[in-house]
Amino acid sequence: MTIHSVVAMAIFSLGIAAAFAVDSDIRLNSLGFFPGMEKKATIIAGCSDFTVKKTADGKTVYSGKVTGPFHQNDVNQDAWIADFSQLSSEGSYYLDVPGVGRSIDFKIGQGIYDLAFYTAMRGFYLLRCGTAVEGEHNGQHFAHKACHLEDGFLDYLGLKDTRRDGTGGWHDAGDYGKYVVNAGVTVGVLFLAWDHFRDRLEDMSLDIPDTAPGYPDFLKEIKWETDWLLKMPLPDDSGKVSHKLTRLNFSGFILPEDDSEKRYFVDWSSAATADFAAMMAMAARYFKPYNAQYARTCLEAAKKSYAFLRMNPNNKRPNQQAFRTGGYGTSDPDDRLWAAAELWETTGEVDYLKDFEERAIRFDSKIDEDWDWSNVKNLGMFTYLLSRRDGRHPLILQAVRNDLLAIADRLVAKRNRDVYGRPLGGKYYWGCNGTVARQVLNLQVANKISPKTEYANTILDAVGHLFGRNYYGRSYITGLGFQPPMNPHDRRSGADNVKDPWPGYLVGGGESATDWTDDQADYRTNEIAINWQAALVYALAGFAHQPALGKR
Repeated sequence: MTIHSVVAMAIFSLGIAAAFAVDSDIRLNSLGFFPGMEKKATIIAGCSDFTVKKTADGKTVYSGKVTGPFHQNDVNQDAWIADFSQLSSEGSYYLDVPGVGRSIDFKIGQGIYDLAFYTAMRGFYLLRCGTAVEGEHNGQHFAHKACHLEDGFLDYLGLKDTRRDGTGGWHDAGDYGKYVVNAGVTVGVLFLAWDHFRDRLEDMSLDIPDTAPGYPDFLKEIKWETDWLLKMPLPDDSGKVSHKLTRLNFSGFILPEDDSEKRYFVDWSSAATADFAAMMAMAARYFKPYNAQYARTCLEAAKKSYAFLRMNPNNKRPNQQAFRTGGYGTSDPDDRLWAAAELWETTGEVDYLKDFEERAIRFDSKIDEDWDWSNVKNLGMFTYLLSRRDGRHPLILQAVRNDLLAIADRLVAKRNRDVYGRPLGGKYYWGCNGTVARQVLNLQVANKISPKTEYANTILDAVGHLFGRNYYGRSYITGLGFQPPMNPHDRRSGADNVKDPWPGYLVGGGESATDWTDDQADYRTNEIAINWQAALVYALAGFAHQPALGKR
């Protein structure tokens, strides 16, 4: 029996049943479970039986035997698994484990992820640059004034003390920089969320300003970023795209409106140019029903950048020697492949398809299990695989399909071996929580072409891991779930004198299974970033339930 259980029993003996302590040795998805899907908890103390009880009256509704112990090396723990999947009645419950204690309360129901999705997606609005933002969460008010209105200067493009409009967009991470390459994977994943779950998202209010009249709120928020991206091509009208727009070094922990240091456009890179072309092609496709003229503008920009890349096939990295802000340096074969896929899907023009397929055959593995901003190949492959256009090469199409299903099956196997249901297995590195969320995209696309219950349950376990079924027994998302991060590496949260951090953000996670620290200074494990955030939004979007969650 743990100390938590001893305390709980002592409190109960005094007749204060409502004050039962929660035992941290029982770890589960703190947002809850869907009625017809798997429901599991991980227990890291010796046990044999468990019961599920109603929160309201303590009545037992399910009893079962645990399985285990299972030893896992990366966490160096023995673990027992409680499986209560057979319980499907909606309500609020907790696990009672003899000799260990009781779990946190959890819900079974249909709308368990609604608030999480709403808060996570609104997190992009709260990251807006160049404007004032504000919002309420858990009774606290979050706000900053209009910021970075002098973005940006062209000194590092040879035009000293010359300003060109680069306002808008999203702050990238815990810092206030704006980076095209990281915008690439972010916008790409968000557009795929729209494509895959439009029926759930189209009528959902996010309670954001009407900065794009007539657009659904989900697309309205993405357009705030694409408006900025359209300002990033170099002024020579060549189609080359500036790699980033930042100051020379990171600011201190100040509010964005107090960050008055001069900020600069950086020279172009081929990866940024290719990602820009891909994003603009997607924007043309998805924005067309709401603003045909804007869609044409996006498509023309995409074609110009793509044409420049075709004339300039070598990888080009920008000179960033003067800068100490995020580098986001990467080679460009995957970025070019993605651009070709999106331009083909938007236009149907065979030259783009030919370019894509010539590039695709150069990759031995068509799909990657582990991917992020530096490898966006999957985005292009998913567009190709799910397209309804004619003309795809059957052997390439089959290879992409086979590789995706093999990856999905491997993720299921890793999830089954992991005591916390983590489908990434034993991989840990800077931002790995974002990759755990991004596994959902791999699994959702696999489930579209070959539906399996195992894929759906692995998706839910990936989300559950982020919300508390993990080594720490805590949520990794600010303001949501059980004991969420309180000190993320986020300059707004560190500067605004509000008790809680800005809500809805996924922190990066440890570079080993056990080294995450909820410390503002620990950017290595506790920073937030838009690429991880987009993965979280996608992971939750498939479960968005109520179309009118907001005020509209």
